[in-house]
Parts: sequence; structure tokens; C-alpha cells
Amino acid sequence: MSDAASARRAAQGWDCHAHLFGPYDRFPLTAERSYTPPEAIESAYMDLLARLGLGQGVLVHPSAYGKDHALLLHVLAAQPALRGVVVVQPGDPLALGGLRERGVRGARFSHRSGPGTNFAGSASFDDLCALAPALADAGLHAELWTDCKALPAIASQLRGLPVPIVIDHMGGFDVNAGVDDAGFRTLLGLLETGKVWVKLCAYRNLLSSSAWQAGRPFQQRMIEANPERLVWGSDWPHLRVTPVPDTAQLLSMFKEWAASEVVADRVLRINPEGLYR
Repeated sequence: MSDAASARRAAQGWDCHAHLFGPYDRFPLTAERSYTPPEAIESAYMDLLARLGLGQGVLVHPSAYGKDHALLLHVLAAQPALRGVVVVQPGDPLALGGLRERGVRGARFSHRSGPGTNFAGSASFDDLCALAPALADAGLHAELWTDCKALPAIASQLRGLPVPIVIDHMGGFDVNAGVDDAGFRTLLGLLETGKVWVKLCAYRNLLSSSAWQAGRPFQQRMIEANPERLVWGSDWPHLRVTPVPDTAQLLSMFKEWAASEVVADRVLRINPEGLYR
């Protein structure tokens, strides 16, 4: 393939996980929040996509905005290349019907191990189970922020839900437990079913490791399990991580670990086209 053709393909690629904040004089945060991030505005994110050589992005509604989706829906209306993921609970005023036509493709829920892991305003796994039929009717998938310790207890329920499941941050794998950990094997088993997708975004699982290369075998096992159900996400603007990672280096790390242009193209372009387009 020529360099020009490769560049055209790359420009069709997707960043499948990012958050926006502000400008705060127009889109203020909710008063009941657990963190106050610096502004990360629409123009900065569009500039980032251009620097990465990607053409499309997926914005995930952050808990710091509570129930207020005004920023997300405004940006989706202004940027046809972007898609969105909302956060909803039963009884919320945001109706699922019609969201797909506004660029929304999924709703995010949280189910993690340990105390104090679910932020105020986040939707729970019980909310997911209750809303799954409505999500299916609205043509939306469910996105789940979880970890490998929590997955074994809910794996059978996930397989039975009537919507595709997209698991964030590579399932929060435990780098110290290794690839033979029971929870990670559960994640691979779900991936193999084809019903579950995984976002490849390793760095948050590697903050306690002396070398991020320790994440390579986890990505490789996921590719072996089902390369057709993987997408990549930057996690920009990398909230509450010091020092802030270089997003371009994270993308390069994914490509290096993919060890194949064919696999990288599938994860960056072909797979997200099917999930988000």
C-alpha cells in the first residue's frame, strides 16, 4: 500500500474514548461532583484528532456533569465526525428514543470491585439490567466501566443482555496478577463470544508498573481472543493522572503492540465503523 493510501486509511480511524469539559462559563459542572477537572474543550479535542491523524471520535459523558448532557449534545450537533455515550438511569428525563439520530450510540454504566469506586451520578449495573431492553429498542449499546475482579460475578448476566456490551479500559486488568488471572480469563471468554467489545486503553492499568511494556501481553491475548471486537480509546484528557501521558505515544504504543498493520487498521477503522457509525 502506498504512503498516501495508508494516510487516507489512518484519517478514517477512530478514537473511541474521550471526555470534554467546558468552557465552564457556558457549560458549568454539576455542584455535586467528586472532582474538578481543567477545561478540555471541543476545539482542543478536534485539534488532537488532527494531530493523531484520526478522523472520528467518541465522547463519553463524564460524571462531573451529572445529569446535564448539554455539552455532549451540543458538540455532537456541531461535529458530525463525533459520536456520544450518555449516562442514564431509570426515570431520568433524558429519553433514549431519538438519541441515535443525535449522534449517541451508547449509555455508560459502572460496576467495579472495592469500596468507593462508583462516582456520584454514575449509573449502576442494576440500572444497566433494567434499561437494557429500552437501549435495544433505541438502537444503543451499553458501555461498562468495570474491572477483572468484578467481572466473574456478572459474566453470565452480561451474556444474556439484549444489547452489545462495550467494556472500558481493557477491563481494568491487574498487571500484577498476570494474563492467567481468573478475572482476565473471564474477560477473554466474554470477548470470544462476539457479544462483548473491549476498548484498548492500557495505561490506567499500568500506573503501578515500572514499565508500561508489561501491558503488551494483555493486549496480545485480547487480539488472539477476538480482533473483530476491539476498538482503541485515548482516554483524553487523561484525568487525574500525573504526569499526563502523551496521547500520540499511547496510540503508537497500541500500534507497536498490535504487531500488524492489518490488526491496527481493524481496531482503529473497521471495527469502530461497525460499532459507532
